[in-house]
Amino acid sequence: MQSPAIEYDYTVAKWFSYLAILFGIIGMGVGVLIAFQLAFPDLNYIFGQYSLFSRLRPLHTNAVAFGFTLSGIFATWYYVGQRVLKVSIAESKFLQGVAKLHFWLYLITILWAVVDLVFFRHTTSKEYAQLEWHLDVLVVVWWVLWGISIFGLIGIRREKSLYISVWYYIATFLGVAMLYLFNNMEVPTYLISGMGDPFHSVSMYAGTNDALVQWWYGHNAVAFVFTVPIIAMIYYYLPKESGQPVYSYKLSLLSFWGLMFVYLWAGGHHLIYSTVPDWMQTMGSVFSIILILPSWGSALNMLLTMKGEWGQLKDNPLIKFMVLASTFYMLSTLEGPIQSIKSVNALAHFTDWIPGHVHDGTLGWVAFMIISAIMHMAPRFYKREIYSKKLLEMQFWLQTTGIVLYFSSMWISGITQGMMWRAVDQYGNLAYSFIDTVTVLHPYYTLRGIGGLFFFIGLFMWAYNFYKTMTASRAIEREPQFASPMAA
Repeated sequence: MQSPAIEYDYTVAKWFSYLAILFGIIGMGVGVLIAFQLAFPDLNYIFGQYSLFSRLRPLHTNAVAFGFTLSGIFATWYYVGQRVLKVSIAESKFLQGVAKLHFWLYLITILWAVVDLVFFRHTTSKEYAQLEWHLDVLVVVWWVLWGISIFGLIGIRREKSLYISVWYYIATFLGVAMLYLFNNMEVPTYLISGMGDPFHSVSMYAGTNDALVQWWYGHNAVAFVFTVPIIAMIYYYLPKESGQPVYSYKLSLLSFWGLMFVYLWAGGHHLIYSTVPDWMQTMGSVFSIILILPSWGSALNMLLTMKGEWGQLKDNPLIKFMVLASTFYMLSTLEGPIQSIKSVNALAHFTDWIPGHVHDGTLGWVAFMIISAIMHMAPRFYKREIYSKKLLEMQFWLQTTGIVLYFSSMWISGITQGMMWRAVDQYGNLAYSFIDTVTVLHPYYTLRGIGGLFFFIGLFMWAYNFYKTMTASRAIEREPQFASPMAA
């Protein structure tokens, strides 16, 4: 039970929650525009050169991965960390200052990245690592500040045991630190030549080595940003929201260590049929298949936590979000290994099935968990009821419909693409031209845009519900212990 003497300081957790909502709307709004641009190319010029796909695509991925998702991760850490360690960050003026500096440097970095990518086109052209050297330095600084807050709170904790969520947050910090440093080793060209753009750099790797390091980083950015910290969230928020104990702590630890060991070796599946040595490609495929075990271990542990309490799904929309998030995690972590099998990859690679896989994971797993975590925290932040249960229900069903439209249209589109690209006539010539595939796929691109639009509208419902909870909902004297009290 929580000690009544501890007054937790949620200031920085609130700030990061605001950013998660803001960058979620910006990043996914850009994604919806891009989806409709692929269906209706004239939209590429709606804002002149600044709405070209080449400018918007890195803005979309960075705003969602490092704006929306990291904001959600930091918001939940500054909430969960205090509560499971039974210590307020306000008890240390140093750690309190570190947390606030972390927030402001992070915000400056993300805003600067938007300007760089859209207006100045400063980019390394490396997936999920487009930011140039000057922003990389800032990222390292505030990442270290976050590490200080993690280990600082652990150092002054009252709770002797480290709850499993803390393990996952620590793994996130250490994993991203290692990956980011090695993949972003670069030299500013201005230092070499004394001329040119001072913000431009060149990688310290080249050719196949560069590709290997990049996809060791790229796939594990998915591991340590889109997976590990999200598992940390669900291990805390689902038991707290449902009032149910975690089904199995042994399974949680087995899944943790399995994930830590296996995930790091799976990045080679991005380079199948490339110049990378064949044994590395095979290793990537094999470890991707093995990855199903720890991934499903975590997801099943959460679903089994609800054993005997499935009736809560009817009454609590936050439970709906979390349970479906676990389900999408299972789906995505089965789909990815299937795509890594060489024979399947020969059909799937470069097709729309790949973004279909990415988005059923990021929307169904990552976004649903961040949305539900922030709405769980809102009554505790402001000591007010969640404003509207009905609005949360509507948001859930609208966004779920959007995700299903998105990934199903991309599955059909991707497999159709792969089959058409490989089809040959009786003389061995390609049976279809490129424009033939584009024409056939147009309806599916339109469906993807509509699905994305549904999800995007749901974000505004989320933002409105959070704002009304903060400002206009009925006050409560003490925070809810299990399921959040909600107004109709």
